[in-house]
Amino acid sequence: MKLIPSLCAALRGRQYSPATEKAYVQWVLRYVRFHGIKHPKDLGEVEVAAFLQHLVVEEQVSASTQNQALCALVFLYREVIGQPLGDLGPFRYAERPSTLPVVMAREEVERVITEMGPPYRLMAQLMYGSGLRLGECVSLRVKDVDFARKCIVVRAGKGEKDRQTLLAEAILASLRRQVDQARIRLEDDLEVGFEGATLPMAYARKAASAGRQLDWQFLFAASRLSVGLDGKSYRHHVDPSALQRAVRVASEKAGITKRIGCHTFRHSFATHLLENGTDLRTIQTLLGHSSVRTTQIYTHVAVRATLGAVSPLDRPLGPTKS
Repeated sequence: MKLIPSLCAALRGRQYSPATEKAYVQWVLRYVRFHGIKHPKDLGEVEVAAFLQHLVVEEQVSASTQNQALCALVFLYREVIGQPLGDLGPFRYAERPSTLPVVMAREEVERVITEMGPPYRLMAQLMYGSGLRLGECVSLRVKDVDFARKCIVVRAGKGEKDRQTLLAEAILASLRRQVDQARIRLEDDLEVGFEGATLPMAYARKAASAGRQLDWQFLFAASRLSVGLDGKSYRHHVDPSALQRAVRVASEKAGITKRIGCHTFRHSFATHLLENGTDLRTIQTLLGHSSVRTTQIYTHVAVRATLGAVSPLDRPLGPTKS
C-alpha cells in the first residue's frame, strides 16, 4: 500500500511532470499485477525482462511504449526501492519503424481550424502558427505571451527546456481577448475565495500569492476547479484530452482522410516553414529539438521544396516524331 505513495513522492521530489507521474504509476501497477501482486522488492531483473517482453510479444506495444515502461521500472528500483536494476539479459525489444510524420496542406489546416469552436480554434492556431506541442499549448500562461516582441516563451518544454517561438500576428487580437477573459475569471475566483491558478511546486512554496496574479493565470483554464494538496481550490489548465477530442471531431467534419492529431499541426508548422525557405537550424530552434537530426525528418516530407522534384506525369510532353 505504501509503494505508490512512495513512488509519487519520489517523482514529485525530482519535479517530474504530472503526466509522467500518472504514466509511471500505471506501469508499476501493471508490472505488479503481471507478476501476481508480488511486491517489486521480491522481484528483479528476470521479472522485469519478462514483463517487457510480454508487452512486445503479447500486447504488441510500440518501441516508445516499451521504453516508457522500462524507464518507469528503472526509476522505481533506483529511487524508491533502492535496488538499481542490473543487466536485464536478452529480451525482445520492440522494433522502431522508420515512419514519416503526417502533414496537412495549408488548405487542410484552414479547413480543420474553421470547424473548431472557441477556445479550441485559438489553441489549434497556436499549435500550427507557433509549433507548440499539446502540453505546451494547454499550459500557456498569460506571462508567456509577449505581445510587444510578437513571440511566445515556452516554459519547461520537453526535456525541461525553455525556448522562444513565433507568434502569428493573425491571432494577436484573439489572444488579447483570451487574456481579458483570464482577468475576468480571476476576479470572479478571488471574490469567492479561490486561490487562483495552480503553480509549479517549487514556485508555489516561494511565492504562494503568485497564483492570484494575472500573469500566472492559464490562458486556457479548466471550467472546473482542482483541489490542491493543501485542501484549497485552484484553477488548472484545460484537460489536454478535450483539445484532442476537438481536433479529431473537426478533422472528421472537414472531411480530412489523413490521421490528424494535435501533433500534426506541429509537423505542418515545421514542413511549411521549410517549404517557404526557412533553414533547418532556425526550425530546430523554434521546435526546441536538441539535435538537427531530429528536424531533418521534415526534409523527407517537403520533397518538392527541398529537392525541386516534379513528377514526370506533370512534365509537358515533347513533340512527337512523325
